[in-house]
Amino acid sequence: MTTLPHRLLGDLETSAIGFGAMVLSPGMYGEIDDERAIAALHAALDEGTTLVDTSDGYGVDGHNERLVGEALKGRRDGVVVATKFGFRVPEGAEGHRFPVSYAFGELAVNAEPRHVRGYAEQSLRNLGTDVIDLYYPHFPDPQVPLEDTVGAVADLVKAGLVRHLGLSNVTADQLRRAHAVHPVAAVQTQWSMWQPIAPALHAAARELGVGIVAWSPLGSGFLAGKVDNLAENDFRRNISRFDEANLRANNDRYAPLRGIAADLALTPGQLALAWLLHQDDHVVPIPGSRTPAHIAENLSAARVDLHPDTLARIDEALAGFAPEGTGSLLT
Repeated sequence: MTTLPHRLLGDLETSAIGFGAMVLSPGMYGEIDDERAIAALHAALDEGTTLVDTSDGYGVDGHNERLVGEALKGRRDGVVVATKFGFRVPEGAEGHRFPVSYAFGELAVNAEPRHVRGYAEQSLRNLGTDVIDLYYPHFPDPQVPLEDTVGAVADLVKAGLVRHLGLSNVTADQLRRAHAVHPVAAVQTQWSMWQPIAPALHAAARELGVGIVAWSPLGSGFLAGKVDNLAENDFRRNISRFDEANLRANNDRYAPLRGIAADLALTPGQLALAWLLHQDDHVVPIPGSRTPAHIAENLSAARVDLHPDTLARIDEALAGFAPEGTGSLLT
């Protein structure tokens, strides 16, 4: 069992790099079976990650949470289990729709307080555990005051079903409003070399002592190396940066950063993760992978120390790298 450096999300301690389990359900990056998915989760745990991130909306009928629960049998101690809620709208309840920039155009959530305990109880059953370490509303509900949703999670904390509150895909103002209701341990947001964090959100998290969990820290796999083509059922076909012409242009523009990685004897993915870890002492990226060797590579980036001159060289390369197409989920 490998040990990784640790970081704090609020007062919640986790490994410096977590594991994003979304990729382990079919339909995200092509097909995958449960045996291979569980092997990937075991590889992440063996390599020292202590944060596993999932959601009740990944896969069909809680498939991803059930995978995580199966993989953690006999290994639950010492693992921070994070999950999100709001996408599995109860039968008879209304899905509250809002626009997104991906090709499917919109998402629907329901984060009404009356449903939150039911979401949590279902996730606890899926995960095979009696407590969720870090619980997030997946997206703010456009028809429900965020303070009301947060208050319902605070009730779960009081009841002992949840240990820490997280927020996902929020603005700086929303973070401040939520934190005034109940302390927020972590805010999950999209952040990578090709999708910067909103400066106001970053400043608010620092001011409030809230950790940052970076989703898609490898740009949906693009920053891990050159991506040439996608399977027909690959989720990334919804992202315009992966359109054929845009992908070709982006591969060319990213070449200087791949060159920096080669000079440092790092993989492109290791460089992207190490760079992100150097942006804030309380950021924890959650890359996902299905391949044990890639998982080991990703997690080893937690031990990479980048010299200030190298960081300046990276920033210079990034300043000249404006990706073609839209990479952010939110409009």
